[in-house]
Amino acid sequence: MHAAVRRYEGVTDPAEAGRRVNEGFLPLLRQVPGFVAYYWVDAGDGVMFSTSVFEDQAGAEESVKTAADFVRDNLASLLPNPPQVMAGQVVASG
Repeated sequence: MHAAVRRYEGVTDPAEAGRRVNEGFLPLLRQVPGFVAYYWVDAGDGVMFSTSVFEDQAGAEESVKTAADFVRDNLASLLPNPPQVMAGQVVASG
């Protein structure tokens, strides 16, 4: 499995961002081949992060592109700063 983590700072409206992610982004992500799981987390103080899990590296990489496109087209006013993105192979899970 592979995972991609995106961390956003300066989120202006976490509740609205969560609604848009749940209603708009998650259905898109579920269509990416190898989709396993997705989590969108409000860490407080204008920080949110997501974790996407896929069966393979290609799915994780496609999720990063899909997220960038969705943020640009639907969340730019709520997520004004570019995210910190990390991706890699899952080496332990529970």
